[in-house]
Amino acid sequence: MSFLQFYVWGAWLITVSNYWFATKGWSGAEFGAIFSTLGFASLIMPAFTGVIADRWVNAEKLYGILHILGGLALACIPMVNHPGTFFWVIFAAMLCYMPTISLSNSVAYNILKSNGFDVIKVFPPIRAWGTIGFIAAMWVTNLTGNKASANQFYIAAVVAVFLGIYSFSLPKCPPLKLTDKNSSWIEMLGLSAFKLFGNSKIALFFVFSMFLGGALQLTNMYGDVFLSDFATIPKYSDSFVVKYSTIILSISQVSETLFILAIPFFLKRFGIKTVMLISMLAWVMRFAFFAYGNPAGGLWMIVLSCIIYGMAFDFFNISGSLFIETTTDSKIRSSAQGLFMMMTNGFGAIFGSLVSGYVIDRYFTVDGTKDWHGIWLSFALYALVIAVAFAVLFKHKHTPIEVNGSSMSHP
Repeated sequence: MSFLQFYVWGAWLITVSNYWFATKGWSGAEFGAIFSTLGFASLIMPAFTGVIADRWVNAEKLYGILHILGGLALACIPMVNHPGTFFWVIFAAMLCYMPTISLSNSVAYNILKSNGFDVIKVFPPIRAWGTIGFIAAMWVTNLTGNKASANQFYIAAVVAVFLGIYSFSLPKCPPLKLTDKNSSWIEMLGLSAFKLFGNSKIALFFVFSMFLGGALQLTNMYGDVFLSDFATIPKYSDSFVVKYSTIILSISQVSETLFILAIPFFLKRFGIKTVMLISMLAWVMRFAFFAYGNPAGGLWMIVLSCIIYGMAFDFFNISGSLFIETTTDSKIRSSAQGLFMMMTNGFGAIFGSLVSGYVIDRYFTVDGTKDWHGIWLSFALYALVIAVAFAVLFKHKHTPIEVNGSSMSHP
């Protein structure tokens, strides 16, 4: 499940920029709007589907239905020839796909806990298969010559429908249905997870999750087109980086698989605040090395940036998911994961995609040529400001407690 979940995304997420700019020739501002669909879908769907999975429908069945519908939407994208229509079709696909990320976590946690496994130890290696799936999809898209073609969407669509069908064979994850006739309307609708915003520490955690979610979208949106743009410089035009930009970027996902395995140690030893702070500083380095890298003498910077990405992504995304899982009531497991998804890939994605699209077009693009050095440096400064603010504002003392036999920070 984890492998196929992220294979669907990896087949097109990193390379859609090449399809947009090189094949279709559409504008940067419009491209920012396309990536904002991830955000708008994450605002609406993860929390909503989390409520449904917590109260009424088996999580694995809802997960399968969403993947089948999302796959059908992806299959329609190659038929679109107008950026406005493209927005609505990709939005439909994202309405189905984005909630499956948090649902896949809920399904995994449910199955593991039902069978007596320690999620802190067992889940990260399982989640690593998602990263392997993402890498495999990127390689397939690049090596088949489809990083700028519409076929990337067909690849994603076929896998999505297959995963949807496969999902019905997963162990059952029924809703808990723990409300009674005296329950409030909030409990009846499964909206209890929103009470988490009443906890100042968790609310602040969600706010910084939003800002880090914005940083993630910057990488997804511009990484591949940045490397491909070196083709406009004669001495780099025939370089390995230009020809196989997607494969170079897949180093980031290889790095993810390694850092995922280190998460249990870091969480238990240092706690969520330190792990999140490490993630933020890693984002600073990720962007800074891109700013100064090139396909020749600066190739090591590009490679190092990709390696650092593994720490930047995992120490935030996976650790954040585990933090929510171990500090919230099992009755609202899917809803709480949906809220985390809403803040990161919802508000964060909207903020990161729309603002970056405007800023790049307004301040870093001259006659159609992008100043990538300035773009990446501005992104690095953004991440640094977030890191400093987090270190000062997020008050948290790491005091390990026992959760299913493992140490974990108390919220």
